[in-house]
Amino acid sequence: MLDERGRDIRYLRLSVTDRCNCRCVYCMPEGGVPRRDHGEMATFEELRDIVRAAVTLGVRKVRVTGGEPLVRRGIVRLVHMLAEVPGVEELAMTTNGTLLAPLAAGLRDAGLDRLNVSLDTLDVDRYRSMTRCGSLENALAGLRAAREAGLGPTKLNCVLLGGVNEKDIVPLAELARDGADGELGVASVRFIELMPMGACASWPRERFVSADVVVDEVAGLVPAGQDGVTQLYRKEGWRGTIGLIRPVSHGFCKTCDRIRVTADGMLKPCLHSRAEISLRGLSGPELVAALRQGIAAKPARHHLGVAHASATPRSMNQIGG
Repeated sequence: MLDERGRDIRYLRLSVTDRCNCRCVYCMPEGGVPRRDHGEMATFEELRDIVRAAVTLGVRKVRVTGGEPLVRRGIVRLVHMLAEVPGVEELAMTTNGTLLAPLAAGLRDAGLDRLNVSLDTLDVDRYRSMTRCGSLENALAGLRAAREAGLGPTKLNCVLLGGVNEKDIVPLAELARDGADGELGVASVRFIELMPMGACASWPRERFVSADVVVDEVAGLVPAGQDGVTQLYRKEGWRGTIGLIRPVSHGFCKTCDRIRVTADGMLKPCLHSRAEISLRGLSGPELVAALRQGIAAKPARHHLGVAHASATPRSMNQIGG
């Protein structure tokens, strides 16, 4: 389905929980999120039906997100339910990887195609500081398990925080040297600009750096085309790629092909908009009509910038990125 500006909406990001086992400084409140009644969250059947309806409107790629999707009880069963929806051509997941090791094979068998793993540093102390409670060892074990299970090629996502993890750019980039054949099976390392939303909106401006800094830090990168919203680069002799995702310095709204559904069943046509449409309690033609309404009303662009915070009242963990 095309929105009012002619963009072909083919990508659904489906949040299955707002909870997480980490407390990443740019995503989660330090004390976690308030517990919500089980009945406030979309059921597996509702999530599956939303995907079914989205497919009838042209969605072909579904990404399962959180919070941290692996904390949702029964996540392997949910993945199986989504994988069986006719018309879903790619089923992916974004995870911090710390709970992945014992689940990787089951997720693959359930129908998951590939993973994006969030990893902002390879320094043990900095990892614990940035995640507040996470284990780098567990995250790396999850990557190894994903490679062994055949869940690939895996992409790493690193959020750039000026003055915090710039020293990690080169070590993280080098994980792409051997590509999917490397120890961790990393085919691409993508560096993402920090967005001023939630608690980050009040952070010092020096925390917000352009992803272009990666090109300065990693010698020998040359442009290698586009993968969705990611500008790709290659380096001679490396099998994997380096990607830059630049929502602040280089907006990509004109080509945005995605919609989002939150864990409580709200359709967000744009990550940074206040607009939401409730999908819970709808089925059949009514559900399709609500999705159609949201797609048609997708805004032309966000107004995000270092000096302009996101308009959404939700934090990142409540949306799924």
